[in-house]
Amino acid sequence: MRAGPSQDEIRRQNLGALLRHVHVHGATTRAELTTTLGLNRSTIGALTADLAGAGLVSETTPKQTRRAGRPSLVVRPESVRVYAYAYSIEVDRLRAARIGLGGAVLDRRELDRPRGLLAVETAPLLAGAVKEMQQAVPAGALCVGTGVAVCPMMRREDGMARRAPATGWVDEPIGAALGAELGLDQPITVGNVADVAAFAEHARGVAAGCDNVIYLYGDVGVGAGIIAGGRRLTGHGGYGGEVGHMQVLREGEPCECGSRGCWETVIGEHGLFRAASRPDARGRDALLALFDAAGRGDARAQTAVRQAGDWLGFGVANLVNIFNPEMVIFGGTIRDLYLASAAQVRSRLNSNALSACLENVRLRTPKLGQDAALIGAAELAFERLLADPLDAG
Repeated sequence: MRAGPSQDEIRRQNLGALLRHVHVHGATTRAELTTTLGLNRSTIGALTADLAGAGLVSETTPKQTRRAGRPSLVVRPESVRVYAYAYSIEVDRLRAARIGLGGAVLDRRELDRPRGLLAVETAPLLAGAVKEMQQAVPAGALCVGTGVAVCPMMRREDGMARRAPATGWVDEPIGAALGAELGLDQPITVGNVADVAAFAEHARGVAAGCDNVIYLYGDVGVGAGIIAGGRRLTGHGGYGGEVGHMQVLREGEPCECGSRGCWETVIGEHGLFRAASRPDARGRDALLALFDAAGRGDARAQTAVRQAGDWLGFGVANLVNIFNPEMVIFGGTIRDLYLASAAQVRSRLNSNALSACLENVRLRTPKLGQDAALIGAAELAFERLLADPLDAG
């Protein structure tokens, strides 16, 4: 029979809980931490002293206080000193950022990404962005890891991109390629764009406080990040959330996955351009031009957008019936489609969703905007630090 946790294990767990709270919620007084974490004042004082000694937090006297007596010190994450690198590899773009503890974006770069660029060709571009950002890193700063958000299906255990015809990737070792190119000592954690964006919006975005969330992300394809009971739902191998491959039309258009009539064939980039008789168009700028044309009265564009909006609502209704979320968030190009066709989405959702599942669901766009995937990737990198703050160096 195993004995209970040791005093050292309890202390490390408490350190992680305190640092996680400050990381997610920002500057917090010792008094607030005492109430929130359910620990006594002396324990909170000892924990904050340990974290401050490790350079992870700082403590300052509040500028203003209405209470008599000695004010409670304010604990802040050391955002400038402690940071992670984050990358978002999308169909047409590469983003890189240095993100501080607490979620502050300290520096960023963005590059165009030619479609079909392989992992070994993508890694040097990101490495170049990192070298630029490293020039502004203050002396003594601590990098705790690297997180990567990618659009293909990801194998969780080793960061292998399994299949993404739109990017030209099939079994691409993006984690290993980045590690070799960057030469960093810290671990690299790789996740799917939709999944990590959901992670970010749940932690510090529009879905903060919601335990059941679906984040839909679109570019060429469509995927979802799912939060169920407050935890990410990624499936056995990490392939969960491939909602774009729900079959909605038995005899529909061929999908790049090899099937026919998948949801993304009617709401993704190719389906919208095909419906609008723009078969040679591609990319987000062309999609925005299509939505703009619909808004200006172009009949063919309006028909394509209304049709796609109806299908978007159809699929969302199915997801609402299955997962019973509190919130559905529309990200990537799905955000633009939702904003252009909200009436069709809501009409189809009201028609197809079970009333019990529909009564409390909210439809939203990302609070973190285009930074959601970067911030989510950084959250992956910070997990090791938050789990054991004294063993992350």
